[in-house]
Amino acid sequence: MTIVDQLSDHLKDLGPVVVAFSGGVDSTFLAHVATQALGPDALSVTAISPSLSSHEREEAIALASSLALNHEVVTTHELDDPRYVANGADRCAWCKTHLMESIGPVAAQRSATVLLGVNLDDLDDHRPGQAAAKEHGARFPLVELGFTKAAIREASRELGLPTADKPSAPCLASRLPYGTPVSLRALHEVESAEDALRRLGFTDLRVRHHHPVAVVSVPPGSMEAVLAHREEIVAAVKAAGYDFVALDLDGLRSGALNAVLK
Repeated sequence: MTIVDQLSDHLKDLGPVVVAFSGGVDSTFLAHVATQALGPDALSVTAISPSLSSHEREEAIALASSLALNHEVVTTHELDDPRYVANGADRCAWCKTHLMESIGPVAAQRSATVLLGVNLDDLDDHRPGQAAAKEHGARFPLVELGFTKAAIREASRELGLPTADKPSAPCLASRLPYGTPVSLRALHEVESAEDALRRLGFTDLRVRHHHPVAVVSVPPGSMEAVLAHREEIVAAVKAAGYDFVALDLDGLRSGALNAVLK
């Protein structure tokens, strides 16, 4: 039995489901298999908030359409919550709380279980949002079946999903160091800077918000390209609202700002 078959059987046992759909590797795989297994009893929901870049929002909506997912959009309001805005180490917990409060009523109307695309590798990092989601009744079927990120990417390739090799794209607020308040201005500056780099051909990147400094993080193999486009990158990032532009010589790695918690 393939891992797709295992997941399909598991989802059938869960009954009606609502998948939190961001358009990333994990949620796309989960939403696609759920749709194949459950048909109209699988609903994919994308949560719209200022911390979701317009680039990711548009990609998620287009992807849901191309995969013929049963898809809806809800709005979350975490920026109205001072606990989230404070950007402490528990920020993700308040984010997931608002996510579940927005998706929960949709699931309740369908007598459905909310599913999040968390994989086994995600458990190794600081993820307080996972505990908050669980407290609100969410299930993590990819964790329950022991799926790693690599296994999900491989299965996605076999299924022909366009997200199989998509780089990770955490929310814009993850670019702000803990203790830096989350604001519309800060999120906009990060988004504008990253959009500018994306237009220059960089697809796997982060712009860390240490205002007035922007720290550009790319994989080590892309650093020469960054230097080759140095003048364009500096101009674009400064236009986004920063005074100084730095290059992270450690290279891009997930959860880099969590290092202060260890």
